[in-house]
Amino acid sequence: MTTTPVAAPDPRAHILTAADSPRWLQRWSIRALALLGWTVAFKPLPGPRGVIIVYPHTSNWDFLYGLLAKWAIGLPFRFLGKASLFRYGLGTFMRAVGGEPIERGSAQGAIARIVERIEQSDFYWLALAPEGTRKFKPTWRSGFYHIALGAKVPLGLVRIDYRVKQVRFVDMLELTGEIERDTAMIEAVFAGCVAFHPAQAAPIVFGDIAEKEKLQT
Repeated sequence: MTTTPVAAPDPRAHILTAADSPRWLQRWSIRALALLGWTVAFKPLPGPRGVIIVYPHTSNWDFLYGLLAKWAIGLPFRFLGKASLFRYGLGTFMRAVGGEPIERGSAQGAIARIVERIEQSDFYWLALAPEGTRKFKPTWRSGFYHIALGAKVPLGLVRIDYRVKQVRFVDMLELTGEIERDTAMIEAVFAGCVAFHPAQAAPIVFGDIAEKEKLQT
């Protein structure tokens, strides 16, 4: 199931259409995106559980296009958000669309709880933005990587590409646990993807791993 693209993805492949979508919310979302000039590309999932990373994330517009794409696909994907987004009435909306507040406590403890949740669920695909913020950061957060490895599930990669105006959820990776090899595969999938604010897109480097390498030099 490991894929390493050698050429730019064809934006015309795997595009969802309203005519082929069975539910009204899917059709409405596809048409709403079309009015904005956007499309969604999607291939069927390889199984009922997995982790998804969404990249790049540099603007609030990413959430709008990502949510419309989620509705267009028609599957109950989950996503993590900072706790402040789940306060008061906004929390009701965020939970209704699949959001879960980021848990407090140690990162390792949170990762272990998410892995357990994935393993105990009949269907659970969790989406994360590895940059963790819309502002520029020199590294990614590696929580998604440890979750996918710990739960032994595929890693789905979602491109939000403003160059071709497409949300693309086609590529799946089976992680090996070898950092350099896995990073190279992830970079290959996201190559050429253009952010809303290109200068704010983080390089694909895992922060905690980069820090360890720095200490060893």
